[in-house]
Amino acid sequence: MFFPSTPDQVAQRDAFLQELWLDYVHTHPDIAALRLWPTDTPPAYFTLLTLNHGSYGTSYLTPALTRLGYIAVAHYAMADKGLLISLLAPENGESWLVLAELQTGTLCKAPRDALIDLMQQAPMTEGETHSVFHNGRPWPMPTWQLYQSLCAAHPLAAWLSVMGPRLHHAGFDCQQLGLSLSTLDQQFREAGVMGGESLQHGVFPVSNLLDHRFYLTTAQKTVFAEGDEHRICLGGLAIVQKHVSDAHEQVAELLLPHHTRCEMA
Repeated sequence: MFFPSTPDQVAQRDAFLQELWLDYVHTHPDIAALRLWPTDTPPAYFTLLTLNHGSYGTSYLTPALTRLGYIAVAHYAMADKGLLISLLAPENGESWLVLAELQTGTLCKAPRDALIDLMQQAPMTEGETHSVFHNGRPWPMPTWQLYQSLCAAHPLAAWLSVMGPRLHHAGFDCQQLGLSLSTLDQQFREAGVMGGESLQHGVFPVSNLLDHRFYLTTAQKTVFAEGDEHRICLGGLAIVQKHVSDAHEQVAELLLPHHTRCEMA
């Protein structure tokens, strides 16, 4: 059940979403350059990626998001992906939040210890603050060797080592955009952006109640510790379309497939 937000909550939530979006398009200038729909169209959902370590964990971040007026409506464990996922609902008409937390315990000992050692080099934080998602990577840049080892262990661990807790991708609803998925896919191709049904790049598998395309952003030159330079892809954008257009659920509520998720109390 929703309780009306106070003016202060609305202002803080608007500021949070603006900072989140500005950090996202700054990190992915090719998304900022797209003009396939009105630029003021809000995403159906934001997928935020973090990990279960200290003040970056869901248990610390969810209360901060709740104070902005979001309500945690579902919690899911996806053991095959090493993720805990929380779905946070906004007030009507705003973007949902899909908060995915990587469980470091699912990594083998060597990459897990290396990732935790890297994170422990971050300055102390106050905790329980939503600003962690748009303040950039809090720890030093990993070496290329560490990034490669983390990528072999779990690609999302490698992504987090470079990006920190952050918005991984925004998801847009075809119905809200007023265009079919096939039309949008063609427009993306004409713009030179190629997509597919990659599950790993989209963080989690998507329910068969939706058609889904994930578009990788252009690989960017990234300077790792010790000066190594390599081009890597740092995120993307998702487009989803309901199979039943008049279904009353929001697309964020339909994202996770029932056969791969385990609802938590």
